[in-house]
Amino acid sequence: MAKAEQIRKSLSGNEAVATAMMQINPDVMAAFPITPSTEVPQYFSSYRANGLCTTEFVPVESEHSAISACIGASGAGARVFTATSANGLALMHEMLYIAAGDRLPLVIAAVNRALSAPINIHNDHSDTMGERDTGFIQIYAEDVQEAYDNFIQTVRITEHADVMTPAMVCYDGFITSHAVENLYMMKNEDVQNFVGENTRVEDGLLGKQNKLIGALGLQDIYIEMKRAQLQGLLNAKQVCLDVAKEYEELTGRKYGLFEEYRLEDAEYAIIIIGSSAGTAKRAVDDLRDKGVKAGLLKIRLFRPFPGEEIAEALKNVKAIAVMDKAEGMSGNGGPLYTDVVSALYGRVVDRVVMSFIYGLGGRDVKVSSIEKVYDALQNAVKTGEYPRFNYLEVRE
Repeated sequence: MAKAEQIRKSLSGNEAVATAMMQINPDVMAAFPITPSTEVPQYFSSYRANGLCTTEFVPVESEHSAISACIGASGAGARVFTATSANGLALMHEMLYIAAGDRLPLVIAAVNRALSAPINIHNDHSDTMGERDTGFIQIYAEDVQEAYDNFIQTVRITEHADVMTPAMVCYDGFITSHAVENLYMMKNEDVQNFVGENTRVEDGLLGKQNKLIGALGLQDIYIEMKRAQLQGLLNAKQVCLDVAKEYEELTGRKYGLFEEYRLEDAEYAIIIIGSSAGTAKRAVDDLRDKGVKAGLLKIRLFRPFPGEEIAEALKNVKAIAVMDKAEGMSGNGGPLYTDVVSALYGRVVDRVVMSFIYGLGGRDVKVSSIEKVYDALQNAVKTGEYPRFNYLEVRE
């Protein structure tokens, strides 16, 4: 595959994702504004109004209506996008199960924001983590470049014949959505060639053959349908890797299920999601300069969860801290922690594994904050005693 020309731009995360949407030129975009995702449909609607794409843009009266319109359009065979955040995503909750259960490969730009109450418009991952069991693929970005690249790749993943599953492309509100960063973009034709034409036009309700979507499934067939749905989600793992390999050939930018940063000889590792990984990488570098063998694993694909691969990557470390930007409300650690512990069970034994809840409601996370986590890991290995569940930078 020939390398695509890379065009350097300075854009916010929302503008970059809206641009990716415009370059793909979907059939339908239905959306309702909510902070901090509002700019995505705002930018996109201006692109449509200025003739940069031919998409049918559908302004609706709520997020529930937005996802409902997307489901109808996708069921008809259209390529469909939307964008939302926080309480807006929560309002979609009922319909997310329907989109996933009906195997409709629509894509949501999910701009991560804390859920009420109390009312808070800043970043954490409580919104998408609250929807982790709906059946959607979830892919997370650290920065603007990754948000742009992830969105383009995800369209290919969702529409693969072995997957046919909707997805959320997740990136941190304000930190990534509104921060202007340098990134490399492709020309419209290169994006469209990579994504390809919508091949579902004749496969939906408006196709040549009769089709039923949203049928009644009682006890004689329901469990088989859910098992088939799960298989499509699981298949996304290999498809994600295959699409990433093609994308690397096209752009030179490499992606996997997760990123390993200075992990090859690490004794102490943290697992983290999203923009905080950038801060954590700086902490790793500083600790390495002091002789501490620190490393990091940054989750990209969260659903389906690459548990076996994560266990393999962490098999030689002495202590692991799992960083959750969402409270699981179970008293048993955050959602990422419970998945990691489940993945390690029976594969990696006799390791320190600590849960840290951090950054809720946009609480600032500094390099010094991350260093405290590595200090706790070193102390746990030294003493053999440690609290399993922790809050980071909280006033008790």
